Amino acid sequence: MVRTWAPQGETPVLSEVFGRDHLSAISAMTSEGALYFHAQEKPLDGADVVHFLCHLLRHIPGKLLILWDGSTIHYNEVVRRLLNSDRDGDLWLEPFPPYAPELNPDEGIWNYLKNVELRNLCCGTMDELRHQVHLAVKRLRQKKQVIKACFRQARLKL
Repeated sequence: MVRTWAPQGETPVLSEVFGRDHLSAISAMTSEGALYFHAQEKPLDGADVVHFLCHLLRHIPGKLLILWDGSTIHYNEVVRRLLNSDRDGDLWLEPFPPYAPELNPDEGIWNYLKNVELRNLCCGTMDELRHQVHLAVKRLRQKKQVIKACFRQARLKL
């Protein structure tokens, strides 16, 4: 149940002018409870995915198993070039079946951020939204038990 500040019995109405501003984000998590996150104010593309994967390779020791959904940015030419240049086999990519969010532990992270950390949030500016999202991610990083629970909920055998 979500609470609002509207008078009892009156549905709250938020007026918003829609523009093209938005915040795009990409995240990754480990079964040990680490959370990696990047947000930007332009749409993510293949180069952004490659940059994020390279960041993960620098910060997570060993070989990486990347499980991801069927988003087109995951399979474009820039990403394929990175995979073809991976001579050491540090990246192992596995796609989720089509539309299977219940298998994706990262969906649990986004659900938690939207419905717990950021619920009832209404920002006046893109800067405020970016700041609030980063604070929410920072709080969630301190809750390793929530991150680990997302893996258990997905019932992945790692």
